[in-house]
Amino acid sequence: MCAVNMSYQKINHKLMQSNFSKDDFKVLEKFFKRANEKTILTQGPKVKEFEKKWSKWLGVKYSTFVNSGSSANLLSLKILKIIKKKNTNEIIVPTHTWVSDIASVIQNNFKPVFVDMDFKHLGPDNDQIISKINKKTAAVFVSHIQGFNALSTKVINHLKKKKIHLIEDVCESHGALFKNKKLGTFGLISNFSFYYAHHMSTIEGGMISTNNREIYELSRILRSHGMVREIENMKIKKNYIKKYKNLSEKFIFLHDAYNMRNNEIGALLGINQLKKLDQNNKKRMDNLSFFLKNLDTSKYLTNFNVEGSSNYAFPLIIRKKSKKFSIKLEKILSKNNIEFRRGGAGGGNQLRQPYLKKYVKNIQISKFRNVEHMHFFGYYLGNFPTLRKEKIKKICQIINNI
Repeated sequence: MCAVNMSYQKINHKLMQSNFSKDDFKVLEKFFKRANEKTILTQGPKVKEFEKKWSKWLGVKYSTFVNSGSSANLLSLKILKIIKKKNTNEIIVPTHTWVSDIASVIQNNFKPVFVDMDFKHLGPDNDQIISKINKKTAAVFVSHIQGFNALSTKVINHLKKKKIHLIEDVCESHGALFKNKKLGTFGLISNFSFYYAHHMSTIEGGMISTNNREIYELSRILRSHGMVREIENMKIKKNYIKKYKNLSEKFIFLHDAYNMRNNEIGALLGINQLKKLDQNNKKRMDNLSFFLKNLDTSKYLTNFNVEGSSNYAFPLIIRKKSKKFSIKLEKILSKNNIEFRRGGAGGGNQLRQPYLKKYVKNIQISKFRNVEHMHFFGYYLGNFPTLRKEKIKKICQIINNI
């Protein structure tokens, strides 16, 4: 590798960049110019329009727009709690994921059963998923990390055979494919996030998607305080009104639930950003290919399964365990103002986090070797559609020279 020129220092590469453009603001400006005292800003017709357009883009029947991806996680597990089989209280979860995936399991009184990470896609090891399924398993919660697909035909077929539900967290992988089918269409329920720096943004926001009508109606009810009036199916709604005739039909609270609605502003942004999503994903993947091509393979892992990916961030994983090397890497990145996060999704191994200490006991962290490596020697760097190849090359030169 050639030596790094000092002019490459302080290239100021941010971890995140806003998805919003002038085009998005013009849509909002047009909306507010037409607005009057009767204009609905909370959940209204634009929310419904966004839900329909998202469902069509994804390839599912139903979607429910909520106020965050974490809320989507929580509501999905609440739904599972309502529909689950008796005597099933375990959910198989990744160790390498965002905190809300695990928190939503615990908050709905399920027992999380952890599996290690797979370096090929940074998601849960599929063989370990299969080995940990038992009679108590209610569902498998799979996270698709940084745009990679974490599913295999083997695990999908096994779950179907055992009649175990699959929940997909696709918060970092909008538009990623498996077998030419979008992630988020394989599970009973799928969750998406529209956070500031994700593939598309609604400022804050999330989506619950499904092909199951019952689950869709439950997601609408639970999103809005558990109210029966949110049910779209008139026959079902009338049956509840008849059953609870001593209650006002506008105030029948069927479940202890939440207010996790989103609003018309977020929906307007979502509708407009959806138009650019496929094009932006292609740019992200071109950037990832260029990044991996220019990395020193003797120092960093590059053999990821990129087929069908829609990259969210550049994975930078040191090949060999070396605290000395990782310290040097972090110093060089910081010196050059290249923003990074150590540990990957959620900061690495969730089993090391304080919130889990009272729920998970007697687990040998050393058994989760891959996520432990990721925790100490894995990083990610920012990728966004406007990133230029020249800058990617400079970043690779800097880190290859360590």
